[in-house]
Amino acid sequence: MGICNDRVVIITGAGGGLGRAYALAFAAEGAKVVVNDINPDAAAAVVGEIGEAGGSTVAAVNAVANSDDITDYAAAANIVRQAVETFGDLHVVVNNAGICRDRMFVSLSESDWDAVMAVHLKGHFCLSSHACQYWREQSKTGKQVQARIINTSSGAGLQGSIGQSNYAAAKGGIASLTLVQAAELARYGITANALAPAARTGMTEEVFAAVMQKPDEGFDYFDPANVAPLLVWLGSEASGHVTGRMFEAEGGKISVADGWRRGPECDKGARWEPAEIGEAVAGLLADAVPAQKVYGT
Repeated sequence: MGICNDRVVIITGAGGGLGRAYALAFAAEGAKVVVNDINPDAAAAVVGEIGEAGGSTVAAVNAVANSDDITDYAAAANIVRQAVETFGDLHVVVNNAGICRDRMFVSLSESDWDAVMAVHLKGHFCLSSHACQYWREQSKTGKQVQARIINTSSGAGLQGSIGQSNYAAAKGGIASLTLVQAAELARYGITANALAPAARTGMTEEVFAAVMQKPDEGFDYFDPANVAPLLVWLGSEASGHVTGRMFEAEGGKISVADGWRRGPECDKGARWEPAEIGEAVAGLLADAVPAQKVYGT
């Protein structure tokens, strides 16, 4: 038995890259997986891989493909419905799907902005909204819920990235969304955590091709499968005490991000004059821990 035996998991963007690695890893630990991808052939291929890994009948029993659009609220409801109707329940939502429309800020179009916000931020909202309504109803009937939301942020969302203002803003929004979900949903037995992964995917290979290149031998540092074990554990019942956290994972490393918190402060005890602010800010900045540098600077 695996650590996710019989847990039902929805993974978005699971037709390749990280999502595919998550789907295979969850299935290997006994989970029943809804493989969601906007490309139906890619989703079906991953279901086939799950079957090949576990025997000819496993795909039919433990995995199903779905190609509903996560940016459409009604379509997202279909994903939850399919999970429940196929496997009898739902325990985990992994919001993984994403796209890039990289431009320097002054060259960014409205469509570039809207597309990235739709897939990342709205996509996280739509699917999680329907899942949480399902779990809340279970909780109200007295069932003990052990549900998990696992969101996907990025180092770009935590510290910014040159040429990715839309992507960084969306990923930063997901980090904040995770904090609120964790605070609001605990009463229903739902945890919410987020991950900022670094791995070789269709998106990262376009931007960081040289860095992400697969080595001829030895440890494949950027293999998406390296990130998957953390996701599987977060999706298990064993992680019930962990919520509202942002993890970073790459290669063999796992870390917990230290989020925004109040730093040095200066209290005059009365209203400041504009001319006094410069000296006060200089003192605060001298005492503050410098922020991590924006990627690309």
